[in-house]
Amino acid sequence: MRKQRRGSIALTLLCAMALLTAPGLAGGTAFAAPEPQAGKSLEQVRKEIEDLYRQAGTATDAYNLAESETRTQSAKIVEIAKLVVAGNDRIETLKSRAGAAARAQYRSGGLPPSAQLALSNNPVQFLDGADRLRQGEKATSDLLSELNRTQSDLRQYAKDASAHWETLEANRVKQEASKKEIEQKIKAAEELESKLEAEQKAKLLQLEQEAQYKAQTAWLSSGALKDATGAATSEAGKKAVAFAAAQIGKPYVWGAVGPDSYDCSGLTSQAWRAAGKTIPRTSQEQLGLPKVAIKDMRPGDLIIYFDDATHVGMYVGDGAIIHAPRPGRNVTMTGAGSMPIKAVVRPDA
Repeated sequence: MRKQRRGSIALTLLCAMALLTAPGLAGGTAFAAPEPQAGKSLEQVRKEIEDLYRQAGTATDAYNLAESETRTQSAKIVEIAKLVVAGNDRIETLKSRAGAAARAQYRSGGLPPSAQLALSNNPVQFLDGADRLRQGEKATSDLLSELNRTQSDLRQYAKDASAHWETLEANRVKQEASKKEIEQKIKAAEELESKLEAEQKAKLLQLEQEAQYKAQTAWLSSGALKDATGAATSEAGKKAVAFAAAQIGKPYVWGAVGPDSYDCSGLTSQAWRAAGKTIPRTSQEQLGLPKVAIKDMRPGDLIIYFDDATHVGMYVGDGAIIHAPRPGRNVTMTGAGSMPIKAVVRPDA
């Protein structure tokens, strides 16, 4: 637990140093950046930009979910298509067998057993033939039953395929709507930021870091990690953390799952995939993984953020996470308490 506290303190000091060495803070003195617009402070602009990116993040989760469902529906349609082909082949085989049976009956004259008995000079031979005939009749009945079942299956496959196509189309519409919203929100945020001077952009970054630092400090001061157990990390968890750490510096791109860029849940899902564990694609789906208490967190666990579960980061120990923050930022390490925590989940519980 001492190691945990030392690491948390070290991370807090690291955040503080980042603030002190940020552009415009050399020597510990903040510059007075000009306001971006009349009547609107830079802090207000920062919050507005942050809110736009949060909305884009929400839309990104919706897009990713629709994309995942689209892949699922497409796979089901392909599976149904294979079943239809197999069913049609089976029907052709059954029809061929039925035709052979009909031809055989035609060759025997198609006489009923009573007539064949009357015409037979050898009752024993007839009885033996009658037994074979009964077997043949049962085989024909079974064949017809199987033919009906196969045809019924094909009708059901057609209904299933139609339902999956409808779902596929609905998901496509959702994807397009989410994509449009994402692009609109990001464009609005970028336009706001593009109006700032270089000095203001530097100040904006400083304010962003300062807000994260304050949130992390408040979280640690609340005693969130006071009773941390320092649970041992699993081997899979170590691999997931190593993968996430190797992605630091790569850009955030919405909908991306690597290897050159990631969104938040793209990073966590791929990290655990590299560790041999397949987990859901989106942060909202990842919320459904087994939950653990904050005091029991261990490296590799995922922290889900915000009430709508639209952001996720990987806990790496010592009060820190690795995450893909938002458009315009790269995969980085920051304080686990720098955003409102909704839940902690464990992929390999």
